[in-house]
Amino acid sequence: MKYLITGGAGFIGSHLAEALLKSGDEVYIIDDLSTGSIENIKGIKDHPKFHYTVETILNLPVLAELVDPCDVVFHLAAAVGVRLIVESPVRTIETNIRGTEAVLSIANKKKKKVIITSTSEVYGKSLDVPFKEDADLVMGPTYKGRWSYACSKAIDEFLALSYFREKRLPTVIVRIFNTIGPRQTGRYGMVVPTFVKQALSGHPITVFGDGKQSRCFTSVNDTVKALIALANHPRAPGWVYNIGGSTEITIEDLANKIKQMTGSDSPIVYVPYDKAYEAGFEDMRRRVPDISRIKNLIGFAPNSSLDESLKKIIEHFRT
Repeated sequence: MKYLITGGAGFIGSHLAEALLKSGDEVYIIDDLSTGSIENIKGIKDHPKFHYTVETILNLPVLAELVDPCDVVFHLAAAVGVRLIVESPVRTIETNIRGTEAVLSIANKKKKKVIITSTSEVYGKSLDVPFKEDADLVMGPTYKGRWSYACSKAIDEFLALSYFREKRLPTVIVRIFNTIGPRQTGRYGMVVPTFVKQALSGHPITVFGDGKQSRCFTSVNDTVKALIALANHPRAPGWVYNIGGSTEITIEDLANKIKQMTGSDSPIVYVPYDKAYEAGFEDMRRRVPDISRIKNLIGFAPNSSLDESLKKIIEHFRT
């Protein structure tokens, strides 16, 4: 099989590329390195079945040339991270919607299967936990830039499903919940690498809000296995799937766990949201996935515990 990964030099994309190469597949990636890094793919750059292109997916001739030889497109390229979303809402909206439109349009010409990576953010302010794929989405007001990311990814989903229904393009949508692992950066507000770096450096561990908000973290290895399985399953197209962990933990408890695992003396400091991001910033109190749909289709169940994932991340930052 030949695969194209947009955003392939990013955190999840680089792990996905490695996994596909280990299976004997040929991998093409395209990444503009705005949030990805050549460092992430240094271990596979010289692999005979790996090809990388440093370019934006909005360069349509280049994108078309890469889509043409491939059997499946994994569309991971997107503006990600709460801090980037708040600081650059125009970039967030344009990158996500225009990029997805370009990928679907070009893939449709030769009916190449497309895996669209969406996000748990699309559930918005919903209190109907655990989140099910067919549940209502509850967005905040448009004047709060924090919700622009969720809305742009929801539009991506509508567009992908429309291509499936109207044009019979095989599309699969995955809503990813808080995936963590080595190579993830805290640069744009990702909580685990931020906490680990703060703990290892002896700096205060900064918990935003009251710390009672909870998340379910997933190992990048589990996420990658699920993506590949969905890409290869004949009944996956036309549906939305949650990919996430099943163990819920508050951000406050996460900070304490990382502090303990690193042996750090760092104090835990609470920072109000309006100081961390912007006035009136809203967060999701709980983010828990219902994974019954993906479990029923491919037998998905997270294999790595939170402690195992954190141990790998801590070792990564120590080396």
